[in-house]
Amino acid sequence: MTASAHLPLGTHLLADLSGVDAALLRDCAALESLLRQAAIEAGARVLHGHFHSFGAELGVTGVLLLAESHISIHTWPEAGFAAVDIFMCGAARPQVALDIIAAALQAGHCALQTVRRAPPDHA
Repeated sequence: MTASAHLPLGTHLLADLSGVDAALLRDCAALESLLRQAAIEAGARVLHGHFHSFGAELGVTGVLLLAESHISIHTWPEAGFAAVDIFMCGAARPQVALDIIAAALQAGHCALQTVRRAPPDHA
């Protein structure tokens, strides 16, 4: 896949997931595995990932760099809340990734904002 394989057109999903069990929001390795699975099933190619736990009872921040852009998550176990950011271009399907993440986290509610990303001449 070359750098020119993807047009600068994409969908950026900003999802606030609430009502999530705190234990699911503290497990750094499980969250990384979940986001990797979601990216692959959405048709994206993972280039690199970095995830950080803030401590045993605290949240996680993580990001996957994708050939198609990125997925990130920031969690607050004490509030049962996760902020998920999914931006994908090309044939990748960001909604598929979000559906997988929300289902795995058993989110009670998902507040979603969808932004179409494109240069002015493609809007």
